Amino acid sequence: MTQATCSIVHRSPGRLRLRLPGLNRSDLLAQALEQSLEQTAGVQQVRLNRAAQCLVIHYHPHWLSPGEILEQVTAVEQQPKVLARQGSEDSPGPSESTSEGLSASLTKPLLAAALAWLSGRPRWEGLRPLALLSLVVAVFPTAQRAWQSLRDERRLNIDGLDLLALSLGASQGRLLTPALTLSLHELGDAIRRQTARRTAVETADLRDTIGRFAWVQEPGEDSPRQVESDRVPVEARVIVYPGEQIPVDGIVLQGEATVDQQGLTGEAMPLVRRPGDRVWASTLVRSGQLDVRAERVGAQTRAAASLELLSKAPVQDTRMANYAAKVADRLIWPSLLLAGITLLTSRNPARAAAILTLDFVTGIRVSIPTAFLGALTHTTRHGILVRSGRTLEQLAEVDALVFDKTGTLTQGTIAIAGVRRLPDGLPTERVLQLAAAAEQQLTHPVAEALVRYSQEQGLVLPVRGHWSYDLGLGVEAEIEGQLVWVGSQRFLDEAGVDWCGQPQGGELLQGLEGESLIYVACDRRFQGLIHYTDPLRPESQFLLERLQNLYGIEIYLLTGDHPRRAAEVAQQLGIPPERVQAEAFPEDKARMVRELHRSGRTVGFVGDGLNDSVALAYADVSVSFAQGSEIARETADVVLMNDCLTDLLEAIAISRETRSLIEQNIALVVGPNLAALGLATTVGLNPLLATAIHNGSAIAAGLNSLRPLVVHQLHWEAIPQRTVPSTRPQTLSS
Repeated sequence: MTQATCSIVHRSPGRLRLRLPGLNRSDLLAQALEQSLEQTAGVQQVRLNRAAQCLVIHYHPHWLSPGEILEQVTAVEQQPKVLARQGSEDSPGPSESTSEGLSASLTKPLLAAALAWLSGRPRWEGLRPLALLSLVVAVFPTAQRAWQSLRDERRLNIDGLDLLALSLGASQGRLLTPALTLSLHELGDAIRRQTARRTAVETADLRDTIGRFAWVQEPGEDSPRQVESDRVPVEARVIVYPGEQIPVDGIVLQGEATVDQQGLTGEAMPLVRRPGDRVWASTLVRSGQLDVRAERVGAQTRAAASLELLSKAPVQDTRMANYAAKVADRLIWPSLLLAGITLLTSRNPARAAAILTLDFVTGIRVSIPTAFLGALTHTTRHGILVRSGRTLEQLAEVDALVFDKTGTLTQGTIAIAGVRRLPDGLPTERVLQLAAAAEQQLTHPVAEALVRYSQEQGLVLPVRGHWSYDLGLGVEAEIEGQLVWVGSQRFLDEAGVDWCGQPQGGELLQGLEGESLIYVACDRRFQGLIHYTDPLRPESQFLLERLQNLYGIEIYLLTGDHPRRAAEVAQQLGIPPERVQAEAFPEDKARMVRELHRSGRTVGFVGDGLNDSVALAYADVSVSFAQGSEIARETADVVLMNDCLTDLLEAIAISRETRSLIEQNIALVVGPNLAALGLATTVGLNPLLATAIHNGSAIAAGLNSLRPLVVHQLHWEAIPQRTVPSTRPQTLSS
């Protein structure tokens, strides 16, 4: 039997908080836990906090015991994939529903075409009335749309022109030609509908964002009581325990805690909050405990303001039909006028029918959606989810890209960059070993990074004896008979450490200006320091160079992080200082995106967190990652499923190739039809030959649209390889 790794952190009657290592890394495990516990009798509510690797369970104490819940969680932990697979089998995949919708829309015109073909054979002439009836049924939706346009908008639309052409063809006894033409129209419309983006942006519930409950302690009460987060009274005293989200905006009254604000502001490094400091709803208490005086609750919090901005973002009509319809609509009256003149002068309905048949429209209506469909399929094969054809159009036009920093251009996690020691002090490996041993089992991100880095270096951590942790300063521990201090410069000063002629680090600080540092002392003697950072993604510099040099796109950096760190990252990536804004809240990011848009730019925004969702919604094209926050994924037009930034280059290349493909298709349709139109208006053209030219050009354009799907590898310029220069943090150094 697999050893259980789940443990009880805190318990009270009816409430249990468990810690489950690995919960932040497994979507399957999180889904399986929610599914299993919510179906358990006696469980009232389940809340997962994946960032803190813990879950809070509210249950009926007379029905369940903490031990029973712990056993169930452990059982699910050992087999999450089975439960997740069972849940996924109950619902059909998107491809099934897409194929069903596509086939349903084509059934009637294809049936009409089949009956028309059969009725043209001597042996099946009796089917002609049935073929005519099926054609009337198939063309009825087109007639209905044409009538609605005339009645409501007082204009003749493309459906009206289609109806005239189909009617002229049918009136001359040719049923097969209008049936095939109608089938082509329906094919284009069906593809357009299936590849259109839904017009509603799914947003997270506010209480999911800030937490559903708060612990409120009234004056005179011995213990806090649980209150729904949006019903907390203003000025109330709110208790926030380790691993919980802060449910209100307010001021810290008592306690100290390490608060992770990355979800709201994008700051990678957790901050220490003490009495008098301001805290925000939706941020996470990683360690420590806070008493907070509530100032803004529920819909008044800064997190709620971000969601409100998101809900008010303009949701544009993203149907791919727009482009094709605009081109087609411009050709309606010229085609109709020319057909009318020809009919009046020649008195030949066949010549007029040929002109209406050569309407340019069918080829455009089929080929453009097909081009988008081929491009969308191609991006999916490359691990890029593009939600609509309109996104591809906009992506090809982007000339300003705004990047979030934390988790987008950087890895979003703390990493040890190197270790430095005194020349006559302990060896580098020993300095790291003592620091990691002192910090082991602490939930602070820096402590976790230290332990992880020491394991990567192959070091075995000794057992830690007596220890004490001073929140926000450091840890003092007894390790193998030696007293070790690991923390800030102030922490070592207060411990009376001898700096050994290197006050505050001395020469060891050379080249580390602006870096985040951990100081290490052993037996009250300074031994060395460890510097850490939120490292850049390996592909970030390569990506920005290609975007600027190859595509001429201007790059902007927006972050909620400290200005010093923002300037440092901008310098590393070659972003001009005037295009950098630090300490930006969600509304600040949205404002900058709107300002760029008003200046005439086509703006793309790349981000992955809740704090980015508003800017994502206001951008012309928004890009996020599969591992980003749920609300960012739902808001984004483009989702990089491989979590690799260089896929953005590939998406841009595909979008520009699609634009070129559409221009080719228009030429393929307009050229032959224009030449045939000249013949039809001068010397005349047989309607069957006109139909062959008309449908042939549409088929040629449609096949051209599918080239990206059948060509093994498109020779697009500037599609980069996934291999990029490595920026892996330094190894141990003396």
